[in-house]
Amino acid sequence: MANQSMDIITKVLEQSAKLVEEHVDAQLSKINEMEEDDLERLKERRLEALKKAQKQKQEWLSKGHGEYREIPSEKDFFGEVKDSKNVVCHFYKNSTFRCKILDKHLTILAKKHVETKFIKLNVEKAPFLTERLRIKCIPTLALLTDGKTKDYVVGFTDLGNTDEFSTEMLEWRLGCADVINYSGNLMEPPTTTQRSGSKFTKVEKKTIRGRGYDSDSDSGDD
Repeated sequence: MANQSMDIITKVLEQSAKLVEEHVDAQLSKINEMEEDDLERLKERRLEALKKAQKQKQEWLSKGHGEYREIPSEKDFFGEVKDSKNVVCHFYKNSTFRCKILDKHLTILAKKHVETKFIKLNVEKAPFLTERLRIKCIPTLALLTDGKTKDYVVGFTDLGNTDEFSTEMLEWRLGCADVINYSGNLMEPPTTTQRSGSKFTKVEKKTIRGRGYDSDSDSGDD
C-alpha cells in the first residue's frame, strides 16, 4: 500500500515537473523568437541606413564633391555654391606660395569629407566676387553654408601661424565653422604637430559676413 502511494506521488511529481519544463521551454522559445525578430528589425534598419547613406554619397559625388577642383570663373561660383549645402572655396593666386600649401591639405580633406564641396578660384579671374566678399589677403578660404558666407580662414593665423600646420589643424578649423562633419574635440585644436614657439589663435564659432582683414599672410606675390 505504501509502495503504491509512493508510485502515485512520484508520477504526480514527474507530471508536474514535465508541465513546468514545458512551460519554461515555451517561454524561452517565445523570448528567442522575440530576440530574433528584434535582431531582424535591427538588421533592416541598419541596411536601410546604409542604403540612404550610399544614396546621399552618390548625390554629393554627382555634384562635384569628393575632389578638390578649380572653377573657371566667378560666374561658376554662384552655381557651385547654390548646388551644395556646405562649400569651402579657396581664393588663390598662382604666384603665392602659401596657396600651394593649402592646395595640398584641401586635396586630402576633399576626399575625406565628401559631405562638403571643396573648390578653388583664381582671384585674378574674380574681381567682382573678391570685392563683394572683401577678400584682401591671399590665401583666403571662404566657408559657406546654404549659399551664404558664414566664416573665413585668412592666411595661416588660425592654423598655428606657421607654414607647417597639419591637415588635422585645418580640418579642426573647418569643423569649428561647422562646414564639415568633424568627429574630434572642437574645444581643443590638434596642436601636437605644431612647432615650438608657433602662435595659435583660438577660434569661436561665429558668423562673419563681408568683413575687412588685416593681413597676417602674404597679400601679394611671393
